Amino acid sequence: MGTPDVYDDIGRHYTGTRRPDPRIAALIHASLGDSRDVLNVGAGTGSYEPAHLRVVAVEPSLEMIRQRPAPASPVVQAMAEHLPFAGDSFDAALAVLTLHHWQDQAAGLAEMARVARRRVVILTWDPACGRDFWLTTEYFPAVVELDAARFPSPAEIACIIGSVDVRPVPVPRDCRDGFLGAFWACPEAYLDPHVRRAISGFAQLSPSIVEAGIERLAGDLASGHWDARFGDLRNREAVDIGYRLIVAAR
Repeated sequence: MGTPDVYDDIGRHYTGTRRPDPRIAALIHASLGDSRDVLNVGAGTGSYEPAHLRVVAVEPSLEMIRQRPAPASPVVQAMAEHLPFAGDSFDAALAVLTLHHWQDQAAGLAEMARVARRRVVILTWDPACGRDFWLTTEYFPAVVELDAARFPSPAEIACIIGSVDVRPVPVPRDCRDGFLGAFWACPEAYLDPHVRRAISGFAQLSPSIVEAGIERLAGDLASGHWDARFGDLRNREAVDIGYRLIVAAR
């Protein structure tokens, strides 16, 4: 879903834990409104592509393209900053958890707006929520430092694509898509290297930082310290930890 160097590395095992969650998919698909054709920018392996619409995917990483299932939408290897389509070629342009990997976010957003006739839909994370998630505040603050510089705010996105509707995306307790915030109620999952391997935030930290954070988390789970502080989360159905749908009508 982003720069090819990152996903050529982590993409080899991506589909093992990164499967679309139907509740998040429903929010994304509803945001596309009455669109009939969609350009999915930074499409990765094809998660969240609506099967009932005509979709064309754009993805720079060959490793990710190779993992797209046989019935997936046609894909073009290209970058968000240089979409190989004429203006107003699609009813909607979609980008799912990919903006933070683009080399030039302003250029990529402008390209999405250029090719979309009706609307632009973006699933992203709001850096203003950087202190809302125990994993990053207590164990991996370096992820927040990294992401705060990589994720544009909704206001910054609006400056490029026009007026936007910002919609919270609660993450369900049993989220099927193993992105960074997916296991907020199951901290043991982060101890699994296979889970971490498919999360770009871990992939872009130094191994020593990751190892230190995981060692602390493992110790707090073993001692009961994590449950003493955050155990009430295990009983919640969903939480808002900053994921947002940004929808702009053209």
